[in-house]
Order: sequence, then C-alpha cells, then structure tokens
Amino acid sequence: MFVYVRDELDVFEGELESYITSVNQTGTLTPVILQVKELMSVAKGVWLVTILSASLTCVSYLFHILACYRKHMKRLWAGNKHFLPLKFHNPSSAESVVAIARYSGWQIAYILWGYLIIHVVQSLCGMLIMYSLVLPVIHNQGLEMLLGLGIGTLTLSIVLGLMILQVWIAATFFLQPKMSAADRQKPLALNNRKVFHNFNYFLFFYNVLLGLGACLSRLLISCILGTWLIARIDRTIMQNGYEGADMGFSAWIGMLYVDHYHTNPVLVSFCNILITGHRERRLQRAIKYWYLNQSAGSRISTRSRTRWFLLHTLVNNPRLVMLRKSRSGHGSRDFTQILLTCSDS
Repeated sequence: MFVYVRDELDVFEGELESYITSVNQTGTLTPVILQVKELMSVAKGVWLVTILSASLTCVSYLFHILACYRKHMKRLWAGNKHFLPLKFHNPSSAESVVAIARYSGWQIAYILWGYLIIHVVQSLCGMLIMYSLVLPVIHNQGLEMLLGLGIGTLTLSIVLGLMILQVWIAATFFLQPKMSAADRQKPLALNNRKVFHNFNYFLFFYNVLLGLGACLSRLLISCILGTWLIARIDRTIMQNGYEGADMGFSAWIGMLYVDHYHTNPVLVSFCNILITGHRERRLQRAIKYWYLNQSAGSRISTRSRTRWFLLHTLVNNPRLVMLRKSRSGHGSRDFTQILLTCSDS
C-alpha cells in the first residue's frame, strides 16, 4: 500500500516538475506548486522515519500486555479485584466464555489498527515538528521561529506561574495554621474569609479565560492518550463509569476471569488432591489384599512382589483380565468379578 502511494506521489511530483519547467518558473501557481512539492517530500520522509517508532511502540505493547496479564492473574488469585472497575467484579459467565473466544482475534485486530493510528499520529507530530522547527531554519527564518517560540513559551510560563502563585497565596494566607508541628500540611479550614472572597472575585475573569484553555488542553490530551493507547486492549480509554462501552476491555476482563477460574493454583491443587484420593479409595476397594503394599520390604518375598505388580497392572488395565487364562477356584472367580466391577465403574 505504501509503495503504491509512493509511486503515485512520484508520478504526481514529476508532473508538477514538468509544469514548472514548461512555464519557466514564472507561472502564478509556481509558489503553490513548490510548497506542495515540499509538503510531499516532508511527508514521505516523516512517514518512513515513523515506521520504526510505530513498530517499536506496538511491539512494546505486546510485551507490556503479557506482563499485565501475569500481574492481573496474580492479583485475581490473591482475591484482589480493586484494580478492576466495580461493574466488572462479577461478570456474566456466558459473556466471559464469549470474551475468551473473541480475545485472540480482537487482540490482533487492535494491534493492527493501533499500529496504523499510531503511525498516522506520529507522522502528524513529525510534520508539526518539521514545519515549526526544522523548515524555518532551512528557509533562513530561524529568528522568526525563535521569536514565536519565545512568545509561546513566555505565555505558557505566565499562565503556569499564576496558577502556582494562586496555590501559594491560598496556602499562605487563606488556611489556618497547623494544629501540630508534625502535620504535613495545614488543615482544610478557611482563614481571612473576607480577603478570600475579594481574591476570588478579582480572579474570576482570569479563571474564565484559564478555563477555556484548560478545556482545550483536556480535549487535546484525551485525543493524544486515546490514540496512543488504542492498541492496549488491557487498558480502557473510556472515562470512569463508561468502561462497559469499551468492548475490547470487556473481552480482556472476560478472558482474565475464565483463565482465573480454570488455572487458579489453589483450586487446581485441591481438585488434584480429590481426584488422587478418589483413585486411591477405588484401588483399595478393588484389591482384596492391598495391605501387602504397606508391609515392610524385608518381609515381602519376590513371588509376592511379582503378584503385587501383576495385580497393579490388572487393576489399571481391567480389560486384560478377559485375556488371562482362568483357573478353577472360587477365589479366582471372585477376584475376576471384582476387577470387572472396577472396570465398569
């Protein structure tokens, strides 16, 4: 896909070159065409550079998801569900089974979409850096670039400085003193209330303007984090209370619960103990002279040990009893009947 787009851009760039040559660089569209050529050249270079960074980001996400899986499983085994949203503490059993069936395919799809989106976002960031920092220097406009950068930095510094100043004034003049010298901070009790109301009134309009910028920064940060973490199926990008709308995160939680219930080491060990005990009880009921296994080694003869091994083999493989040569005697028939009964059960 990228190769096809690159070839088409090369053809288009060649047509622009031929047009500029035909008008001898004196046409009215020549400056626009030169800017378009520069844009295409910068875009291709940035796209190639960001391939590596986007790939490394997605690969790091894969390893991080594996680490989070191990961490989350250990927490669930310990009975800790505080890292999960409240609505996911008791998920539906049917939805969990469907979630573990979906998870593998959804994880691959999320990684693929995440790579594409992250690549586009990183390319846009690279274009922004090129046009704001690199190209002005190339076009001998470094002083203008530094002037604009200085004005922006100064504006941001003033805003942050006023915010820090508000916090310092509030901590110094509008809070009552500490009740004890060992307290880390002053108690949340207002002091100088009349002065505080005047302070709040005169900063009202400034806080309105500051709120406009804070709202835009909130939107910008949400977009950046959302696009950057789109491939992370183990972390929801929804706000608190809306996690259920994230189907990928729901699939992750369902997969965790299914694995938790089927691989819990305590539960697996307990079931193994029950199964082993049940097999031993069946073996003891099937063997008439099972006490030979508990006798001292020096008191067991070679013939008895051989018969014991034969008996153990027949108990584990009851179908072999039908192939053995039967002997006359009531005890032999009883023994055969016991083994067949054990096989049927």
